Amino acid sequence: MTALQSILSAARATGDGTWEATIPDDWLQGRTAYGGLSAALALECAMRSQPDLPPLRSAQVAFVGPLAGGVRVVTQLLRRGRNAAFVQADVRGDAGLGVRCTFVFMRPLESTVDHDRSATAACAPPNDGDAIFRGVSAMPFSERFETIDRPVDDVATWRRWVRLAERGGLSPWVELLAIGDALPPAAMRLMSRAAPLSSLTWMVNVLDAAPATDGGWWLVESQTDHARDGATSQAMAIWNAAGRKVAEQMQAAAIFG
Repeated sequence: MTALQSILSAARATGDGTWEATIPDDWLQGRTAYGGLSAALALECAMRSQPDLPPLRSAQVAFVGPLAGGVRVVTQLLRRGRNAAFVQADVRGDAGLGVRCTFVFMRPLESTVDHDRSATAACAPPNDGDAIFRGVSAMPFSERFETIDRPVDDVATWRRWVRLAERGGLSPWVELLAIGDALPPAAMRLMSRAAPLSSLTWMVNVLDAAPATDGGWWLVESQTDHARDGATSQAMAIWNAAGRKVAEQMQAAAIFG
């Protein structure tokens, strides 16, 4: 098994904001890299490209094409002001552009606004009696994660505790992107027969300037709001082990059948 940190640390700078890296077969999701890995690799190279960036606050990810084997990550500083920086990172493979990311980094600001209506997660935290699932060999990337199911009544919702089996040496923002896409699209729970699915876009807003959790566990939830004509839209969220929401997400996916 290849640890995520091994992939990131092996990325080699070649100049002009470009890195070369390798996506191993045990991180594939079908014929392409697991989306959370592609985004995490793009973020890691974006952060290396610019010194002293403030915390990540937002990520916009477009899954354009397949990625596997050797890839290049090309980063570009779009703008850097006193408070925020925008960095683009493209991940390219033999087939061309695979993933395009725009990352927004922003330092905490003094503000008269202090508002939070996100509820504490109404879900039992991980405990010693829980059955931990370690993925399936048919989806190699899934074996990089440990998960605990938390069933919900809503047929269009998926909820699981997720952690990387090997997570040492990762920044909290890279770790969030790596686990944030770990659930299958919630629309799968609505399907009457098996069919391929593919993520199209993914947006993550980080709510905490220094996200942290206990034992590596993050609660990830996805809920399909709309699925029609082969396109789905789902709202997603991430909580830490204490039940505090640390990220809100939205994702679009295609269903081929």
